[in-house]
Amino acid sequence: MPFPRLLPLIPLLAAGAVIAETAPEVPKGTVTKHVFEGSRIFPGTTRDYWVYVPQQYDPAKPACVYVNQDGIQFHAPEVFDQLIAAKEMPVTVGIFIMHGHVKAPSDAALDRWNRSYEYDGLGDGYARFVLDELIPHVVADQHLALSTSGNDRAIGGSSSGAVCAFTAAWERPDAFTRVFSSIGTYVGLRGGNEYATLLRKVEPKPLRVFLQDGSGDLNIYAGDWWMANQAMERALIFSGYEVEHAWGEGGHNGDHATKIFPEAMRFLWKGWPTPVKTGLGSNQLKDILIPNENWQLVGEGYGFTEGPAVDAKGDVVFNDVPKAVTYRLGADGKPVELRTDNQNADGMAYGPDGRLYAVLGATKQVVAYAADGTATVLADGFRGNDIVVNHDGGMYVTEPGWDGTKPSNVWYISPKGEKRIVDTGLKFANGVTLSPDQSLLYVVDSRSHWVYSYQVQADGTLAHKQRYYDLHRPENSDEAWGDGMRVDRDGRLYVCTNLGLQICDQAGRVNCILPMPNGHVSNMTFGGPDLDIIYATCNNAVYKRKVKVHGYEAFTTPIKPKAPGL
Repeated sequence: MPFPRLLPLIPLLAAGAVIAETAPEVPKGTVTKHVFEGSRIFPGTTRDYWVYVPQQYDPAKPACVYVNQDGIQFHAPEVFDQLIAAKEMPVTVGIFIMHGHVKAPSDAALDRWNRSYEYDGLGDGYARFVLDELIPHVVADQHLALSTSGNDRAIGGSSSGAVCAFTAAWERPDAFTRVFSSIGTYVGLRGGNEYATLLRKVEPKPLRVFLQDGSGDLNIYAGDWWMANQAMERALIFSGYEVEHAWGEGGHNGDHATKIFPEAMRFLWKGWPTPVKTGLGSNQLKDILIPNENWQLVGEGYGFTEGPAVDAKGDVVFNDVPKAVTYRLGADGKPVELRTDNQNADGMAYGPDGRLYAVLGATKQVVAYAADGTATVLADGFRGNDIVVNHDGGMYVTEPGWDGTKPSNVWYISPKGEKRIVDTGLKFANGVTLSPDQSLLYVVDSRSHWVYSYQVQADGTLAHKQRYYDLHRPENSDEAWGDGMRVDRDGRLYVCTNLGLQICDQAGRVNCILPMPNGHVSNMTFGGPDLDIIYATCNNAVYKRKVKVHGYEAFTTPIKPKAPGL
């Protein structure tokens, strides 16, 4: 149902009503209190938690789950009794968790209050705590059968507990798809202010969100709660999420949230068990992605995949670096061994002569393989990492300075085989590629959040070095850990990072972020006859995804891309 901007009071919770006076014919669930200690994720903490089990719970049918931070709020058990009885929400077990605290060693010291640390920070720490520790403990201790499907789970809270709930769902949409957020702390305490931007850039996730706030909410050193919640709503709508809100005039308290909580639950659970829909995202994402075309597994079980490259026909090869095996994708799209004992080859690229150029870690060489497998050494004496070969056969190779003591260099190897260092000074020079017109070289510094841009000179040297692309990085890292890179024909730069595949315009701005199925992505290439399939190496697996755009390979004729928009 549509909701007005300021919801009227729900009759059940009219001013002065006592929620405990539920109609006697409504089956009442039970609420029990417990204590959880021994967390490995938040070591030393202890916390109370409560479990609500509806009377309709049947152990033969795994129940849905609602998790709430800061314990029992919004008269949730009584609301659940009524909504479950009215079949306006499924049979749902409620788990109401207090934040942890580390007990002081004596009365002369204070406990360490873990609330802001657990709730306000971005990252997957709290989600892992709930999913890997608390819920399994509840299941075992209370002998409950709970659904493990994200479509059957909701999570909520108020203030810092609200941003915590959103973060848990954001990090693990496979585990939570429904979020209730009251007076959410989407401000600059520990990074919650980033969500209004990330929601616009990151490929949308299957989440349904209900936001509540009031115009009298906090406005302090960390930000303006009232404005931040409206920015969240606008960002969610912008990216196509299922979102509803209740705006009021109240301050930083739970009065309004308690009044609208029943309607919020009706919204979050409406249509269940039909899955929550996923939005299409920004125009930039729509220009790249094909609706309902998701990542597909190509192969898995490798040591560590790297160095994907594509030839003139669109055929793709990649390396398993620790196992020293190079694979080619066969006619059926499955990987087959192309070369064993490849000397721990890392980065690879095809050249204009059709040969496969590879950077060998074990022998500290750059070699070119002919079609018959014959190898020609092009350069040696340094342990490189990634490589790009331009249209005339010249190449750039990054040398990270692996042990942290040696310089991190960029090498240029001319078509005649002459080699020289053309840049030094990055912390860990890694991925490297050329713009489609080959006037610019891009090098990512993994131990930072920057991609450097250089202008390529006629003799292969580099000029006008600039920290140009500013990458996003996850909460648990000071580095974006940029790795392999490619460009498409329109000039977009695709950077593999520990946050996913970040896609930038030529003006140096991150437009889009594509999370990867199993986390970190080390490298990628465009493949297929039309170069419209992204192949991504991700830890022990390789994935592919068909897209609307077409990749550009540096061994082909330079082309001038379109100018970036505003």
